Amino acid sequence: PGASGWRSGGAAMRDQWNREIDYLRISITDRCNLRCRYCMPEEGVTWFEHSQILTYEEIIRLCRIFYELGIRKVKVTGGEPLVRKGVPWLIRALKESCHMEQVTLTTNGVLLKEQIGGLVEAGLDGVNISLDTLNREKFLEITRRDQLSEALDGLEEALRYQELNVKVNCMPAAYNLDEVTAIAGLAKDDPLTVRFIELMPMGPCAAWPKERFLPVTEILNRFPALEEIEPNGVARRYRLPGAMGTVGLITPMSHEFCGACRRIRVTADGKLKGCLHSREEISLRGLHGRELEDAILRGILQKPKGHHLTEHASDTPRTMNEIGG
Repeated sequence: PGASGWRSGGAAMRDQWNREIDYLRISITDRCNLRCRYCMPEEGVTWFEHSQILTYEEIIRLCRIFYELGIRKVKVTGGEPLVRKGVPWLIRALKESCHMEQVTLTTNGVLLKEQIGGLVEAGLDGVNISLDTLNREKFLEITRRDQLSEALDGLEEALRYQELNVKVNCMPAAYNLDEVTAIAGLAKDDPLTVRFIELMPMGPCAAWPKERFLPVTEILNRFPALEEIEPNGVARRYRLPGAMGTVGLITPMSHEFCGACRRIRVTADGKLKGCLHSREEISLRGLHGRELEDAILRGILQKPKGHHLTEHASDTPRTMNEIGG
């Protein structure tokens, strides 16, 4: 069938593996205020020119079409999305003009304290804060920036908004395994979710030795009291007795979750990607009407059944800051 044949009932998109696609991750910038070692090479990267980046107006136009095709959830990513001006305006437009049921944002937290109030007022439903260490020296070593205090201030400020779904994302590796207990402990006294996500061999860390990559099942070994609760999306969820929050384990390496993947991605320069790790991209910029709709549906049709990270490193030629984490 043609690309449009993969719509189901006019209100949903399904790929060739019959997965309903209702979740879009859209990058609004490739720029970042940190230089994490697993994301960017030491010599840095070449940023997109301003003219290469989707304008907010283009993003809204795309998301209206995505909504018509069945997308109901949008996560705004970067780079670091909060380095771009006007993010609250975009959040409000995604909720009110594009009618998205859920709009969330992923951030390193450094700029969050000053901006979270405006984001929540605009309708933000949730925020994911990347935090791999609670140690200042180690934060500097990982990110090449001495800004742990700013990131922790951003997390603290986000927790002031009870209506906001707050998640902390941590990638356990050889360099921070000793902090797993402390990071998981963030969920004891606050109603947040700490999610441990396996480090994937892509970008600069694709050449790292295998011993640096740890299965998140190590978390279970260190927390025998964790009680498994109802899963949520790709995460296996647990609760520590008496804790206000939860702990999630996301296992793209040791337990491939691709069979439940409901997401697609649009890069900062307007390329549709069916999978984080695939080379295939479809440019959406400059397309309108039926031509744009068919391009999106063709991208869904190309969405692979799963990645091949257990066999070889990621196929994508892009760095993570270009795609959106």
